[in-house]
Amino acid sequence: MSSQRPSRPTLTLVYDGQCPLCRQFVRLQRLRRDVGELTLIDARQESDARRELSEQGIVLDEGMALRIGEHWVHGSEALHRLALMSTGSGRFNRWMARLFASPRRTARLYPWLRRGRAVLLRLLGRGPIDNLHRR
Repeated sequence: MSSQRPSRPTLTLVYDGQCPLCRQFVRLQRLRRDVGELTLIDARQESDARRELSEQGIVLDEGMALRIGEHWVHGSEALHRLALMSTGSGRFNRWMARLFASPRRTARLYPWLRRGRAVLLRLLGRGPIDNLHRR
């Protein structure tokens, strides 16, 4: 019998580094140790992940993207998956885990979160990520 642990998938989160709400979410998010390490990438910076998402036609202005292993999920699905991987420790993580544990509820709420982000960025004078046009 092998004593090796099963390998954990590589996790990469591409998010808007100029959005204060997105930055705060990333700062406060705590994932269970058994899910592995999460690599964070600012969607506004050039990166292999950004290029890969652009080639797949994934619009980063419409939501964050999470790579689990070799598979990308986007928007509400990414938020839902992060909620499922949350430690549930601390008030923020417990709230996120409960609120976004349901994929249907997350899908209903995500457009409101996206609109709020767009309004906030406009108020702050920050433009779109526009990853499909800036290659």
